[in-house]
Amino acid sequence: MSKRVVLIGVSAVLVVALAVGLYLFQPWRLVTNTTADEALLVPVSTSETAPGTTPSGATTTSAAPPAGPVALASGPFRSLEHETTGSASLVRRPDGTHAVQFEALDTSDGPDLYVYLSDKASDSPESAFGSGFTSLGKLKANRGNQVYEVPAGTDLKTVRSVVIWCKRFSAGFAVAPLEQA
Repeated sequence: MSKRVVLIGVSAVLVVALAVGLYLFQPWRLVTNTTADEALLVPVSTSETAPGTTPSGATTTSAAPPAGPVALASGPFRSLEHETTGSASLVRRPDGTHAVQFEALDTSDGPDLYVYLSDKASDSPESAFGSGFTSLGKLKANRGNQVYEVPAGTDLKTVRSVVIWCKRFSAGFAVAPLEQA
């Protein structure tokens, strides 16, 4: 009888451990994907430099400010914990608001993923990205094109990169530079 009680106790502990492990790690996300297909504000192929500037950053003369959105900074994602491709851009809209757009993002799905604007350079070590950030909200999808609103009042002079961050495990999936010239 005592072997039966021990077996039931051990089984209960294993079931609870399995349930907690499944909740925390969500291993099915290794084989699942979600795709977003939002309209980009500025195609990355034309956002290498903002209108009115040259590739060297020198200002050129122009009659009027651009009528549409302008990419202020952009760069490719660098993989951290998970292989990631695509690019990110910081965009100023004609009304003065700002957004960050991801073009052709492709990363792993994961639990509790967020998009952060960081004051750290994109070549910083992964552990640096867990502080000094502004959250833009949950990652909409692990693939595709997506746009995130930058909260009003965000000091863009301090923004140096955008990070895809897993809050649950304090781990970075990827980072892209957004330093303005």
